Amino acid sequence: MDDLDAMYQQIILDASRERHGEGPLPESDGESFQVNPTCGDQVTMRVKLSPDGKTIEKLRWEGQGCSISQASISIMTEMLEGKSISEAMNLFDTFRELMDSRGHGIPAEDEEELDDAAAFAGVAKFPMRVKCALLGWMAMRDATNKAIVAAETGE
Repeated sequence: MDDLDAMYQQIILDASRERHGEGPLPESDGESFQVNPTCGDQVTMRVKLSPDGKTIEKLRWEGQGCSISQASISIMTEMLEGKSISEAMNLFDTFRELMDSRGHGIPAEDEEELDDAAAFAGVAKFPMRVKCALLGWMAMRDATNKAIVAAETGE
């Protein structure tokens, strides 16, 4: 294992223990429950948008799973709070591209944009683990989309 892989592994282990954003969010605007059927990891993601509906004000989650899913959710939550919905969805697309790379990586500027989430580059080599890393991201996208629809329809 080279130094970069060791550093990435440490980032994932630390994030899975820190669990940023874990906990309830009773005043959420959107919620999504996602399960990874291959391993049983699960998450309920809740999002609170800013009053103008353009920014992810808060992300909170509750769930359980392997260290990869928990670390990915933790890093994503810390990364996306306070970002515009547009920025968050662009980061979702970039992370998805990284996971779809099968370990071949993505352009350096895109990987840099992911900050600590770039630590999951090695996970992309293992198709069974990609779903673990994507679980929280899929839940965030779904919860945010539900919040947008609810705001547009007044529900």
